[in-house]
Amino acid sequence: MTGAPSRTYSWYALGLLALINLLSFVNRNIVFALFDPIKRDLRLTDAQLGWLASAYVLVFALAALPFGLLGDLRSRRGVIATGVVLWSACTFASGFATDFGELLLTRALVGAGGAAFGAAAQSLAADYFPSRGRAVAMGILATGITLGGVVGIWLGGRLEAAYGWRMALIAVSLPGFLLAALAARLRDPVRPPRIISIAAALDELEMGVTAVVRQFLPLLCGLAAGGLLAFQLDRVSGADSKVDVAAFGAAAAIGLAFNIRIWVRRVARVPGAAPSALERAFGELAASITLVLRTRTLVYVFVGGAFISFGVNGLVGWAPTFMARELELTVARAAAVLGTWGLVAGIAGTVCGGLVADGLRRYTRTARVLTVSLGLLVGGPLALWLLTVRDLAVFVPVFCAAFFFISWYSGPIAAVIFDVVPARISATVAGAYLLFIHLVGDTVAFPLVGALSDRFGLDRAVLVLPSVAMAGGLVILGATRTVARDMAQAAADHGRTA
Repeated sequence: MTGAPSRTYSWYALGLLALINLLSFVNRNIVFALFDPIKRDLRLTDAQLGWLASAYVLVFALAALPFGLLGDLRSRRGVIATGVVLWSACTFASGFATDFGELLLTRALVGAGGAAFGAAAQSLAADYFPSRGRAVAMGILATGITLGGVVGIWLGGRLEAAYGWRMALIAVSLPGFLLAALAARLRDPVRPPRIISIAAALDELEMGVTAVVRQFLPLLCGLAAGGLLAFQLDRVSGADSKVDVAAFGAAAAIGLAFNIRIWVRRVARVPGAAPSALERAFGELAASITLVLRTRTLVYVFVGGAFISFGVNGLVGWAPTFMARELELTVARAAAVLGTWGLVAGIAGTVCGGLVADGLRRYTRTARVLTVSLGLLVGGPLALWLLTVRDLAVFVPVFCAAFFFISWYSGPIAAVIFDVVPARISATVAGAYLLFIHLVGDTVAFPLVGALSDRFGLDRAVLVLPSVAMAGGLVILGATRTVARDMAQAAADHGRTA
């Protein structure tokens, strides 16, 4: 075990991770501001643009759990640094894409890099703040989710107008290489330092190519079947892009479900037998899945988090198009409004949510759960009102108020997860959380709102987004009945201070 880091170093590490998280979502959301110039330059169809939007989320969701598992087994700082380098390199490469296939591949790999960073960074940040100030710390880390999203759209619009879409992608990729080098040097507060060696790690885990393919065969088959089905629907049947994206996601989810079932059965197939390193790895995964199902608080958080992801990420993704159509703004102007005021309201909201949660925790262990629900149940109705406003002078203050309260959830909901989860598998559970909320949440939100828009108009379709987010707040509220017991159980089992 390593010595506990100083308070100053903990805040430095948290600041670095928060900055990297912001950059991650800038790299994710910048493409929304570049759709029109990419479409013109590469002569893409709207169906292909739909795939570019979905590729990141699908790969991010599917890769989050394996990378979370790897973070628990090996070096979290190594997984973080690898993820940052991966998404930076792929965003850089996407600026040189000459056709749809190249751009689709690079956007998908950007999602893999984001998944590698996400779970490991949350787990590491939680260990820097094991109890006091954890909700504030997780709130600061989570500012990248909302702020990076709106900054990515704003920055993409500004850079594209000045230099073109290719230079916009290249420019946002460059800071990642420096930040990856700094992340690789972070000290882990609870694990002994180890030399990062990919070859040694693969050898230790007995993860040759054949072994990896065998372990992930159902998932790979699901991805292949989904790709073929989507191709058939898109090219042969002429189906709408929303249909082929949904078909691909469904096939991938089925493959993953079969994969998890096989892993759980394989771990238990030979009682008393000495497991291999790879079997121990999947044993940790099986333990994490069992923990989620056994811990009622996590069930509420996972289901409520999926609803929240559906609503909040759907709003961020559709906002530029909504403002351009309903407020008659250019995409660049809409991006500027979202970026400027979203930055102010998002920072204030995420920090305030953490402060409220930690302040109330002096009186009740349900404080973090109550803060998540309160923010969504106040911010959701404000967002519904916002979507009926057509006067920009009214739109901006209502947007700030809605975004402020909706942003409260980010830090406390992550803190709740780490409050009730053993530290040794915390990154795996965080990875499972990211997998679930994105696969069930915003992966569904984009095509569903598009389908509703085709039928009823975008002005009506977007109303479903804050409604679902409010439903998530109500679901999370159910955890008030279980969180104190689950925290006490975690403290009793693993010697942690609640």
